[in-house]
Amino acid sequence: MDRRKFLKGTTLATLGYLGTTEATKLFSAEFVQENERVKSADELVTRKTRSAISQGLRYLASNQVSQGRLKGALGSQGYAAGVAVTALAGLAFLCSGSTPVSGPFAANIKLCTDYILRNVRASGYIAENDSTRRFSNMYGHGYAMLYLSQIYGMSKRSELEEKLSSAVKLTCSIQNRLGGWRYQPVANDADLSITICQVMALRAAHSAGMQVADEVRSKTVNYVESCQNPDGSFHYTERGGRTTLALTAAGVVSYYSAGIYEGEKVEKALQWIFDHRPGKARGQTVSPMNYYYAHYYAIQAMWHAQLKNPQYWNAWYPLIRDELMNQKRSPDGTWPDQRVGSEFGTAMSCIILQIPFNYVPVFSP
Repeated sequence: MDRRKFLKGTTLATLGYLGTTEATKLFSAEFVQENERVKSADELVTRKTRSAISQGLRYLASNQVSQGRLKGALGSQGYAAGVAVTALAGLAFLCSGSTPVSGPFAANIKLCTDYILRNVRASGYIAENDSTRRFSNMYGHGYAMLYLSQIYGMSKRSELEEKLSSAVKLTCSIQNRLGGWRYQPVANDADLSITICQVMALRAAHSAGMQVADEVRSKTVNYVESCQNPDGSFHYTERGGRTTLALTAAGVVSYYSAGIYEGEKVEKALQWIFDHRPGKARGQTVSPMNYYYAHYYAIQAMWHAQLKNPQYWNAWYPLIRDELMNQKRSPDGTWPDQRVGSEFGTAMSCIILQIPFNYVPVFSP
């Protein structure tokens, strides 16, 4: 399927999800005018960056398991063998412009898709069905559901529709009474870091044609609001906890995923994030433990912010681009991550650096 036609179709589905009032605001002449002043991908993504992206994608492709029960995964053990890293690698391939049927990474996308589909359990929970399951939780489920939603919008495979639908139903059924989600697939506790993974995936699934009750969205908004501080930042749970760039970016993208693009809560959060931009010392740095997670959501927050505040995006991308490019990478082009692994670090970096290409509908502003 032509990617541009899919983007147009997804936009129409999004209009139905947001409602007439919100859609009118989002696509008004005011926003279009602002968007025209946003720097283009040609201006932002340097030749050196494109080369690094290509090298990173080739590494992911070469590291993909080609046979056996783990065929399609990004490694044979640990996190690399999990659905989360596989889904993120698949998204990185999609961000390059490849699809399930065309482009240099089409075969790799198919391998990612088939592996994830084999790990959708009867309940709808997406998690590895082998000894690596200790690495799985609702992070993996959310990323896998997000990835499958993008593939479903392009292929409409019957098996994919059935399994994605079951994953969506599971997620909706285990939303806790406050409106969030936690590490395990049960309606118990909740935290913002898991909630963003679910609400973003649900938005993507809805845009691809899956049914998601409006009540789920409303409860999510209530939960996200309960995690926001007066200064615009976000903490870990409704009860409090740490405040970080990762959580604040996750909070903003949660609002976006629920169809909320403007208002004081969003504006204050965006300003807080921008005040903690790469290289801007404010007494806090991004923990190495959640560095890629933080910037995966921060880049989306700034990318969407271009609709009203193009200055955020125009300043943010070069900063994170240069920070990633200046990291000490391996000779094979990988971005290191000591906890989860280089497959994860490389997939996340490639997604972040390719956002200006605007090939993946769920990331489109």
